[in-house]
Amino acid sequence: MNQRDGIRQQLLVMLENETGQAPPPLEDHMKIREELGLDSVDVVSLVMQIEGHYRIRFSQAELMQSQTVGELLSLVESKLSAAGQTGNQAA
Repeated sequence: MNQRDGIRQQLLVMLENETGQAPPPLEDHMKIREELGLDSVDVVSLVMQIEGHYRIRFSQAELMQSQTVGELLSLVESKLSAAGQTGNQAA
């Protein structure tokens, strides 16, 4: 499994924990709020889970530019690459 797929799988687990139900398969084009049905609180919680799990931090500007699943995955990938980590790391 490549890094992006590992991050996608972890994101699925986090979304299920957040919403209490299995999310649909995550496609890169899907809008995080609209198509996944997340409100502002859900998004903040999800971001905090991602940051804690991977031990990375996002700036407000980076988050504002990440509107789709693909953009969020790319952001996490770039943060992990910059830190020399892999996407399969456990917290």
